[in-house]
Amino acid sequence: MIAAFNLLVNGKTHRIEAEPSTPLLYILRNDLELNGPKFGCGLQQCGACMVLLDGVANPSCMIPVSVVAGKNITTLEGLEKGNKLHPVQEAFIEEQAAQCGFCLNGMVISAVSLLNEFPTPNDQQIREGLQRCLCRCGTQSRAIRAITKAAGQHSVSKPLSANT
Repeated sequence: MIAAFNLLVNGKTHRIEAEPSTPLLYILRNDLELNGPKFGCGLQQCGACMVLLDGVANPSCMIPVSVVAGKNITTLEGLEKGNKLHPVQEAFIEEQAAQCGFCLNGMVISAVSLLNEFPTPNDQQIREGLQRCLCRCGTQSRAIRAITKAAGQHSVSKPLSANT
């Protein structure tokens, strides 16, 4: 049964009609034409579909639209404020922390969520914050440097191991 939902996405309210079980990712991409979150594994394990729900990173591929009504949803596109990129986005560009770009959405969204919780994270917190983001191109060490830069810290990080 189709129902109507008011979703607050990137600061704007959108009235959506959908099955309550429709994954948020489908609404974001198909109805709102937001392409930051990507379909990756469909099992909430790769991070490609990450969005911020009330400031916390969550995969959107399996979260029903009925669960997020009333929450503040932010996608990659909503991080920019007044034609100025978010500091995490700027740092990712400066550190060239993207290769193919498929994991980029999850890495950036996870980094913003991490900095919301820990404004000056240590390396271990950064590694844990990126735990749900799979990158096959091997840019994790650059992502760690970018997050450190965005937090205003300066440290040298070791690349993530296969077990991290």
